[in-house]
Amino acid sequence: MLNSVVALFNAGAAAAAGDYESIATVTVGSGGSSSITFSSIAADWTHLQIRALIKQSDGYGAYARLNSDSGNNYTRHRLQGNGSTASAFGETGQNRLNINTSAGFSDFGVLITDILDYANTNKYKTVRHLTGIDKNGSGAVLLESGLWMDTSAITSITFINPFTGNYSQYSKFALYGLRSA
Repeated sequence: MLNSVVALFNAGAAAAAGDYESIATVTVGSGGSSSITFSSIAADWTHLQIRALIKQSDGYGAYARLNSDSGNNYTRHRLQGNGSTASAFGETGQNRLNINTSAGFSDFGVLITDILDYANTNKYKTVRHLTGIDKNGSGAVLLESGLWMDTSAITSITFINPFTGNYSQYSKFALYGLRSA
């Protein structure tokens, strides 16, 4: 299953060759990092995509803030399955996007996040996440959607480790721009 998770990380969403453009990549070094920030994001693409391979010292997932906004302007919906049970969850009025990567203390989880129409100043921003982890038969797959209730163009994205943990060494975050036809 790990090979399929890595293939999902490398494949991204279906798009024609040349539609994706690498903007920036961060690989966490020795000692880990409590946050990862992509800043000064130009309005050159239609959508953004973040692909991440994450391991955490506290095993809790990720928070993301857009344009450093810590107001209660975020919502999310989550569908989760682990092969034997499924669940759904939703919340509003949050001060960050919650992203359940299911990453653990000793396991890497994968995350693909699409931020749609990120530079459009006439509407709120829709975010969708596909995450998962293989834990030797006890992993999980999650599909989440979120909304940032702000019409500002997104110029920065910060991933914050919940609580007091760090993103572990070798965790990798890659930001891509996606052009539409």
